[in-house]
Amino acid sequence: MAGLKDCCYLFGVAILIISTNCAMASHSNSKAVKGAYWPSWASDFPPSSIDTKLYTHIYYAFLVPSNVTFKFEISDSTALMLLDFTSTLHAKKPPVKALYSVGGGGEGSALFSRIASEASSRKNYIDSSIEVARKYGFDGVDLDWEFPQTPKDMKNLGHLLHEWRDAVQKEAKATGRSPILLTAAVYFSVEFFAYGMPRSYPVASVSKNLDWINVMCYDYRGSWDTSATGAHAALFDSKSNISTSYGLRSWLKAGIPPSKLIMGLPLYGRTWQLKDPKSYGIGAPAVGLGPGDEGTMTYSQVEKFNKENDATVVYDVDTVSTYSFAGTSWIGYDDVRSSMVKIAYAQALGLRGYFFWAVNGDYEWKISKQASKLWIS
Repeated sequence: MAGLKDCCYLFGVAILIISTNCAMASHSNSKAVKGAYWPSWASDFPPSSIDTKLYTHIYYAFLVPSNVTFKFEISDSTALMLLDFTSTLHAKKPPVKALYSVGGGGEGSALFSRIASEASSRKNYIDSSIEVARKYGFDGVDLDWEFPQTPKDMKNLGHLLHEWRDAVQKEAKATGRSPILLTAAVYFSVEFFAYGMPRSYPVASVSKNLDWINVMCYDYRGSWDTSATGAHAALFDSKSNISTSYGLRSWLKAGIPPSKLIMGLPLYGRTWQLKDPKSYGIGAPAVGLGPGDEGTMTYSQVEKFNKENDATVVYDVDTVSTYSFAGTSWIGYDDVRSSMVKIAYAQALGLRGYFFWAVNGDYEWKISKQASKLWIS
């Protein structure tokens, strides 16, 4: 029955794509975004390794402004990396747009809360961000504030985006150059409850001032809960609203145009140690983290693990995700199949594109190649 259900679902997605194709063309003339983040610490995967035929935009991750001046203080070694990143990607055939991303999950929220709280600190940050983009040849800047913690933070984020866009337009007019791109990586849902209070993104400012947002549709489950296995990038979840389908629709319902929505896809998996190897489904009891670095493995590492350990691989129709297990080791991830269903779903919603975290995680470009082929421009 699972096979029949899978076929019916895929057929339904195909019908959705066909029915929305004309709508996609009518509501947006924006070019598709096929993005990926490049971790600057990936010393074994230089920018020259990136197959630019598969992408349109690559994000340098990450730069962080000073917590004193709120400006970017670029060291000589980092300056060389930035110049190599932009010059390499622009010289590739075909060339791709290069952006740098600010912050990241490891940075936390406190610094950005301070930056956004006052007009003077916002100006220092904004002016410096534009200067860095121009000096090192970037096409844009991506804000990865994970995550605004309070309603006040969200309001201040709205001010920051408005002033940032104004400064970008003024700089472009003064220099006669095209405005740099402004994007942001955001929570999977437009609103959420955490840190003891509900809050939602400043949708009007986001929609008006950003070229697009990269919706992080992953990390729904992970090392913070080792009691049970989980689909960390589930497209659907019948038991909660923690799913990609709910998140993307919440942004659309809030008023963000589909042409400004980019769906995030993970090129990594989350791992657990099963309590009982005979109980291995999604939600199975677990007793700790599985293989990999703190319970994570890149897709390339997952493929290697599966082959070396003769792992059983299961595609889960209900969540649209994949998991594998060998003994008590359990990995939840996206493979080509689940990723392509998600791509089809994003197209059915009329979204502008997709992005991957992170570009160095793919296995022989398997997922990236199929995604690029499937996306209807």
